[in-house]
Amino acid sequence: MVMAKTHLSLSHDPKLKGAPTGWKLPVREVRVAAGAGYVYAICGDMRTMPGLGTHPAAERIDIDADGNTIGLF
Repeated sequence: MVMAKTHLSLSHDPKLKGAPTGWKLPVREVRVAAGAGYVYAICGDMRTMPGLGTHPAAERIDIDADGNTIGLF
């Protein structure tokens, strides 16, 4: 499991300092990363980024015979 969180608490609540006991982790949403082959939980206010395409945009950039850049958006 991978978790992005505050370093001040092992719980979901930054007000509970250190290693508190008896807490439950509230899961807001569960998502599937089918290409990567895993499922992950979203807890609290978390922003995610979309996955990358199979080919980077740089592969489509070139220079034509007249010296013009082509393939930029």
